[in-house]
Amino acid sequence: MTGTIAILFSVVVLIVTIYLLVRQYETRTVLFASGFVMAIAALAPLKAFSAFSTAMVTGVLIQNICSSLGFAMVLQLTGCDKHLIYAVVKVLNKIRPLMIPGVVVATFGINIAIPSAAGCAAAVGVVLIPLLISQGVAPALAASAVMMGTFGSVLSPGLMHNPIVAKLAKIEVIEVIRGQTPVALLCMAIAAISLIIVAKALKEDKGYHSDEYEAVDTTFAVNPLLAILPLIPVTLLIIFSMDGVRAAMPWVKSFIVPHAMLVGTFLCIIFTRTNPQKAVKDFCNGMGKGYADVIGIIIAAGVFISGLNALGAIEAFVAFLKKSDSLVNLAATYGPFLLAVVSGSGDAATIAFNESVTSHAQDFGMEVAQMGSLAVMGGGLGRTMSPLAGATIICAGIGKVNPFDIAKRNAPGMIVASVACMIMLTYLW
Repeated sequence: MTGTIAILFSVVVLIVTIYLLVRQYETRTVLFASGFVMAIAALAPLKAFSAFSTAMVTGVLIQNICSSLGFAMVLQLTGCDKHLIYAVVKVLNKIRPLMIPGVVVATFGINIAIPSAAGCAAAVGVVLIPLLISQGVAPALAASAVMMGTFGSVLSPGLMHNPIVAKLAKIEVIEVIRGQTPVALLCMAIAAISLIIVAKALKEDKGYHSDEYEAVDTTFAVNPLLAILPLIPVTLLIIFSMDGVRAAMPWVKSFIVPHAMLVGTFLCIIFTRTNPQKAVKDFCNGMGKGYADVIGIIIAAGVFISGLNALGAIEAFVAFLKKSDSLVNLAATYGPFLLAVVSGSGDAATIAFNESVTSHAQDFGMEVAQMGSLAVMGGGLGRTMSPLAGATIICAGIGKVNPFDIAKRNAPGMIVASVACMIMLTYLW
């Protein structure tokens, strides 16, 4: 199957896939089936099999997710997560209306230092999602708040797209980021406000209770040291990402998420005097659960994307964008935006657009950095509301909700933010 028929078929499969996800069918089953159907229709079933085997050994992603969920199991075993929750509760109870936007802002800031959305979601989500749930916030909304904050990576020099834009524009990376900063901050504010509105509309900002997440016990005696331990991995990752620290201690450049989770685990064992055998067993169980529940969905998403590629759907969409001369600002923003929503990866969409279109920005009356930033922002916003994004799947796994539930709650804010982004970068650059 090739040409127009292949594209139409992929659109039909995509619509059916979204419908099945909305109806709460098992996510992995839907994605596997859709991906293989498209690959077979394209007479390229091996592409789906290759995507499956490749995703199974995606090193960094597996390391980050499995080690983070292993650490989460140790936090539960030692009770350190409870100490943190009740310590922060004492503060948040005094400013409770700011709890949900506070999580969005906190994740946004951390994601600048840890540019991987999936890595940030794994490292931060294990603490902040249970924190919100413990305060009565519905799991889907709690997971959405963390996912919403993973847009912060657009301001990171470590994000692959900013150096690409800087190279095309022949300027320094910091200049690209400087131009994006006010836009990104506005988008963050819009996202946080929108989530508050969604929470109020769905009545998910308070009142949730689950046997798995205990209600607040005002008599709980907080041990400050144990309350700090869950934050050690994220704190180390932030500190070791600073240029000054890396210049003074070059070895920290090799310090990654799994290392931070192991350090946190060792400290939990030491300061809580937990049986090391029990802690190691729970850590390994957490890693296994992470692979089954989270990596399994990512593998399925990879098969689905391979089906779209096999039918030429993504390639056709990129080709269409190249012809949108009169609507270049819309194409630059919503081309990567839509591709990111559909594929779950803002990276592929943004790179494809910047490498094929952005270099010709001056032909459309725009600066290269200006158009490139539109694509970077658009891809990031689209990825943040995609049910197939790795970070969405991670947050869904931690919150034990359907990824599509997160996408539905984040979509209003991301759509409004995308409009504001396009206007600012088009007319106020």
